[in-house]
Formats: sequence, C-alpha cells, structure tokens
Amino acid sequence: MSGLPLTLALQAPIEAALMRLREGSAEHCLSDHAFSNLYLFRQAHDYRYLPGDWPSISGRAYDGTRHLMPLFALHEAPLDVLRRLLDGHDCLYPIAQRHVDRLSPSQFRHWTSADDADYLFEARQFSDYPGRALARKRNQVRQLLATCVPRSVPFGVEAADAAREVLRGWMAQKGKAHGEADESACLEAIAEASTFGLEGFIHFEGDQPLGFVLAQELQPSVFVMRFAKGLDSHVGIYPYMFQHFCRSFARPVQWLNFEQDMGLPGFRRSKRSYGPAGLIPKLRVALRE
Repeated sequence: MSGLPLTLALQAPIEAALMRLREGSAEHCLSDHAFSNLYLFRQAHDYRYLPGDWPSISGRAYDGTRHLMPLFALHEAPLDVLRRLLDGHDCLYPIAQRHVDRLSPSQFRHWTSADDADYLFEARQFSDYPGRALARKRNQVRQLLATCVPRSVPFGVEAADAAREVLRGWMAQKGKAHGEADESACLEAIAEASTFGLEGFIHFEGDQPLGFVLAQELQPSVFVMRFAKGLDSHVGIYPYMFQHFCRSFARPVQWLNFEQDMGLPGFRRSKRSYGPAGLIPKLRVALRE
C-alpha cells in the first residue's frame, strides 16, 4: 500500500497545508479540511499520506470511491502532476466550490453526491429556536428544563471520564456493540481533545453526566460539531446542548457545521430538523481525457 499511515507526528505539515486551503473560506469551509477529521477517521477511510512537492491524502469515501485529497490548490498544479497523482484513484475529493471555480471546464469535469454535503446552520437558529418550524426544539428544551437543572462544564481533561460514561450509555441505548458506530473515533477525540483543538461542554444532572459536545473552530466564529452524544433518557438534551454552546461558548459563534449525513435516513432527518441555512457541496473532480 502506497503512502504513509496517518500518525500524530504528521499533524504539523498536514494541518499547515489544510489551513491554507481553509483560508478565506468563512462559513463555507469544508468539515474535512482538518487534520483531526483525517486522523480520527483514518481507519474508516483507509487514509494514507503521500508526501512530496504536491502532497495529498489517499482515501476511500463511504460509498467505496477511491479518492485523492490534494493538500494544495488544484489550479496551481500542472496537469501531468495531477495525472500521475490520480493513478489508482477515481477522483479528487473533497474539493471546495471556490477551488473548482478556478479550474478550466475544458480540462476538468466535476460532480457531487448529496450524501457528502455538509449541513450549515446559523448559530441564532439554536440560540432561540425561532419560528413555527423549530417549535418542537423549543418544547424539547422546555421539557428537559422542567425535569432537571443541567450543570454545564467546559470540556477538559477532568471531564474525560464523564464523557466516556456518556458514550457508553449512548452505545447501550442505541444497541451498538463495542467498536460499532463512531465509538473508536469518539474515544480518541475525548483523549486527544486538546491536541486537535476540540472544545465544548459536558452536561450533568447532579453528578450524572447527560451529554457532551466537542466542536472545532475551522474559521473565525465557524465551528464544526465533531461529536455530540446525549442520553435518550433525557428528552431535549441535544437541542439544549447546541443552544448552550451557541449561547455560552467563550468566543463568538456565528455558524455551525454539522458535517454530512452519509446518506443515512436517520442522520438526514435529524440534521434537517434544525433548519439548515444551506448545504456545502464537496465536489469530486476528474481530468477530462
């Protein structure tokens, strides 16, 4: 297998390249363009690092497509370089729309999958859950607050064990066996939160942890929700946690990115129920013959 397995030792060069790709993207930044995302899901996507003058990440999408994530702006690379890099891959992915717009249509073709798109939300949606469409979320928060008084603590090393307890409870309530869902990635995120710049809160009722969120700031005031786990026994914990994050985080929060739904109906219904402001496409690009 070509390329290097992703290790924490590669964080600095990969993150530096991704920062350049994120620069100036504001709320349209792709959730994939962060080392934390690549590392935590390195096994699920078979990610490998290809160093060199034109560094890239080789991987496999959820639908099985073998893709190459360039760690450089596509329009800057010579065509012969891209042909060589694409050998053994189906496409370049994920590519932001603003980068595709700089490519020649005569030399490149591109397409998208709805399963890949990130869900983008204005933070004010969560701060107040305004309007009829979000009435259910407001009611769920009221229901939670009528039955308990949550105590919220900024996420830190001292909260790691409580977060693991929530994850175990979440796995049991969902009927998931050890290693299923995103358990492994979530456990690593809890353990390495400071390494990856993951921030958030853990919520308690008394001494019982009810849920936690871990987010990452991709651009100023633009946060991607990497992990959100709550106990189904406490109805309203999710809308409450998102509301609390937008209202109480130490820095301004204007946008939330809930990542993609992977084509899973449950994820799709859940994400759409919060009223997204839009979807951020992740384009797949190939060279024309």
